[in-house]
Amino acid sequence: MTEPAEVVAPTRAHDPEPGKLGTVTAHNEVKPLERATRTRLRRADIVSASAKIFAADGYAGVGMRDIAEAVGIRGASLYHHFPSKEDILYEICLAVTREPVEENLPLLDAAGTPSRRLADLIAAHIRHLRRRRLEHLVALHERAALTPEHLATIDDYRQYYQRRVQDVLAAGVRSGEFRSLDTKLAALGIMDMLNGVSGWLRGATDDDVQDVVDTYRTLIFGGLRAHDEAAESGAADGTQPIH
Repeated sequence: MTEPAEVVAPTRAHDPEPGKLGTVTAHNEVKPLERATRTRLRRADIVSASAKIFAADGYAGVGMRDIAEAVGIRGASLYHHFPSKEDILYEICLAVTREPVEENLPLLDAAGTPSRRLADLIAAHIRHLRRRRLEHLVALHERAALTPEHLATIDDYRQYYQRRVQDVLAAGVRSGEFRSLDTKLAALGIMDMLNGVSGWLRGATDDDVQDVVDTYRTLIFGGLRAHDEAAESGAADGTQPIH
């Protein structure tokens, strides 16, 4: 996945004019950002603001004018970025389905045992939900408003993520790290358990949710390993290393 272009935030003393995005040069002159960067940042603002008001007022109770006012742009500008309210909802849903596929699943392809890779995924998934908590709640409750085509795409991402979790569980069973179990059912249970934190998770930084990561690792690995195996191999919450 291509890394986004770095954006240098302007200093408070030389902020650009309202509505104008830019960087500050060595001579304190505002240099306009490239069009693609401005578009990406504006779309992100729209998605973030929309998630907040959809979560507060419900998707059906919010109009495009409400979204434009929340972002601080004209209605015509909003339609330039998103042709419909449903397209905004689709983008919100992609933030909690496509984004985890792109950002988290490479951890399952990294070197290390199935236990190590799953432990890393658990941490990344919870930290992503911390950042995208409102988007996840909106996607959970409002996904039925998506068009059939968009809903199918969202389901494809979600199901692919789940299959990859199932694959690492199967690898752990084959290696003897995990007890014999129904890996499809176990993957479903793990995903429900992890996604459930979006209803109550809070934190300004990833460090703020480390206790949640540690606890969920312990709970999940406690169920995956037989009792004697868990005692021998150590907990997966970071108190003992996972090789």
